[in-house]
Amino acid sequence: MHRRKAGLGPALRSLFRRDYERVMAVDGIDFAVAEGERVGFLGPNGAGKTTTLKVLAGLLHPTAGEVRVAGHVPQRREAAFLKKITLVMGQKQQLLWDLPPAETFALNRAVYDIPRREFEETVRELVDLLEIGDLVGKPTRQLSLGERMKAELAASLLHRPRVLFLDEPTIGLDVTMQATVRQFVRSYNERFGAAVLLTSHYMDDVLALCPRVVVIDRGRLIYDGDLRQLSREIRPDRRIVVRLERPVSEAELSRFGQVVSTGEAQAVIQVAAPEVPAATARILSALPVVDLAVEDPPLEEVMSELFRSSRRAAPG
Repeated sequence: MHRRKAGLGPALRSLFRRDYERVMAVDGIDFAVAEGERVGFLGPNGAGKTTTLKVLAGLLHPTAGEVRVAGHVPQRREAAFLKKITLVMGQKQQLLWDLPPAETFALNRAVYDIPRREFEETVRELVDLLEIGDLVGKPTRQLSLGERMKAELAASLLHRPRVLFLDEPTIGLDVTMQATVRQFVRSYNERFGAAVLLTSHYMDDVLALCPRVVVIDRGRLIYDGDLRQLSREIRPDRRIVVRLERPVSEAELSRFGQVVSTGEAQAVIQVAAPEVPAATARILSALPVVDLAVEDPPLEEVMSELFRSSRRAAPG
């Protein structure tokens, strides 16, 4: 990576002499994903997630190590391999801008050499699952972001891949459209037994789709396992969400645990996991409770704590 200071002088000097810094984008990551498994691939910006997906898809070649996907070495980009995978990137698109998605579908049929009968059957299935029957004939430039993303997914899955690499597939979408995309990914996974490796900064995507997560930071693997177990290990506390008949002061609420937030008729109280039954009983007997729920801490907070712990433990 070329580095230089700002300004005219450093810019001119860099024409004759450049200083470079070697950056390890991915450093010794080791994990496996089974057929039919849905795995969240998480990490902060710059952690190496997209680099890893590009290596798995054969777009980048690793400088060391061994990578295999569906029995193939990705960097060889064999036709049999390419027919088994797809890489969907929420910030890039393959749809032809001035033509309707149906034209991209036809192009992909030719690229992947899909028999016409199988192609037509798959298009019907995907159009039905994604509810885009009235969109495939419109020019792509006239579609909203959410509509384009659904058409993008359909175009990426026409060859019925068995391995899905999804890089931020819901970025920029509204809440309703995010839920639609999640449901579609789950349905495709269950119907075809496809393996799914998903990166997303929307933790709702991960919670809804991925029982297991692989977490990396600064190019290194820091966790691989059950998502719920990660939450219990990093943040063993629980949150009691209480809806009340009338407002209650924070001082009164603090008798039951740490007050996370309060509103006109709602409060969130944090307590240690073993204390949940006793705290719940005290709250129900002492406060005008309309509704009560016990929840895990937000996954965003769990991930932030995991990254802080990892960096504190890192050498140097």
